[in-house]
Amino acid sequence: MSSKRTAEPGKADVGAQLHAHFLRAGFAGAELPILQNAEPFFELSGEDIRRRLFLTADEDGTEMCLRPEFTIPAARAYLASGIAPKLTQQVFFGPVFRHRVGESGEFAQVGVESFGRSDIEAADADVLAEVVTALKSVVPDEALSITIGDQGLFSALLAALALDAATQRRLALAFSEGRLSNLLDPARPKRAEGEARGLARYSGVLDALKGADPVEAKAFVKDLLSMAGITATGGRSAADIAGRFLERAQAETQVLGVEQAEILRRFLAISGGPDAVAAQIKALAKDTGLDLSAALERFETRIGFLEARGIALSSVTAKCGFARAMDYYSGFVFEISRPGATRPVAAGGRYDRLFERLGKAVPGIGAAIWVDRLEGGAK
Repeated sequence: MSSKRTAEPGKADVGAQLHAHFLRAGFAGAELPILQNAEPFFELSGEDIRRRLFLTADEDGTEMCLRPEFTIPAARAYLASGIAPKLTQQVFFGPVFRHRVGESGEFAQVGVESFGRSDIEAADADVLAEVVTALKSVVPDEALSITIGDQGLFSALLAALALDAATQRRLALAFSEGRLSNLLDPARPKRAEGEARGLARYSGVLDALKGADPVEAKAFVKDLLSMAGITATGGRSAADIAGRFLERAQAETQVLGVEQAEILRRFLAISGGPDAVAAQIKALAKDTGLDLSAALERFETRIGFLEARGIALSSVTAKCGFARAMDYYSGFVFEISRPGATRPVAAGGRYDRLFERLGKAVPGIGAAIWVDRLEGGAK
C-alpha cells in the first residue's frame, strides 16, 4: 500500500521528499504488505517485540500483525525472489505500526535496505552518509549528531576472552538488549546460584539445551510445550514461555572471572570521537594481551570511508557500549539525532545475522527514518 495514500498530508510531504532523495541516489522503490505473519518477527527480533506489536489472527488461527518495520519482510521477500545474493538496494515509504510510549502507534517511516554488497565497510559508510544527506535535505539548518557502535568489536572481544559459545551468546544478547551492565554486577553471581538451584528439577532439559543454537533450542522447547497441550498461559504464548525458559537455561553457563568482567566493563565505558575510541581500544588490547586487531582494522577502515563520504567526525560519537535492540544486528550500528532531541530521527545498522538465520549468507545494511519526528519541529 502506498504511503502517499495513507500518511497524513504534512508527513507525506516530508516522507515523499526523503523517498525521492533515495530514488535519485539509485535505490529502487518497493512496497510490502501491511499485514504480516507475526512469527518471523518473534523469531528474528526477539520475543520482547510481542508487547510492541498490533496482533490479530487469520481464519486459520495463524498469528498476524500490522507491519512493525521494513527490514525483516524486505529480507524475506528478497530471498523469496530467488535473486540472492545479487546486489539490491531498495527504499520503502509507508505506515508502520508499533506501540511507542508517548507517541502514536501508527507512524510513517522511510526504510532503506542494501542487500548483497561485499565491500562491507564502504557499504556501511555509504548508507549512513546517504541517510545524513537525505535528512539534511529536509532539515538543512540543523547540526545533526551521530552515534555509532560496532557489535563486531564486542563479538571479537568475547572471542578473545575465550568464553564458551553459550556464554558468548548470553552476553551478546544482553549487550544488544542494553542489560549487560546488570550481568556484570558483582552481586549477580550470588543471585545466579539461587536461580540455578531453582532450575535443578529441569536439569535433563537444561543439559540438552546447553551449547545449542538458540533458534533450534527455542523450537525444541516450543515442541515440548505443544506436546503437553500448552499453547498459552497467563497471557503468554508457548513461544514466550519457550523464550523465557531458554533464557533461564542459558544462565547455567560459564561464570565470568573477576578479570574478565573488569575487561568487559572497561570496554563498555569507552566513548568519544572515533579516532580517540580506536586509540582506547588499542590500549585495552595492549594492556590485556587480547588480539582485537582484525575487528579494530575494520572499525578504522569504516571511519576512513565515513570521512571520504563527507561525514565530519566532529559530529560523530563512537560508543563501545552502544547497540541496537533488534536481535539480528551483527556489526556497525548508528543513530542520528536532531539538536535537543530525546529520540533519534533515524537509526540502522548491519544485519548479516538476519540472513544467516533465514538460511542464506548475504551481507545486509539498512536504516529507518521516523518521518513524524521530522515534522513540525517535533523532537
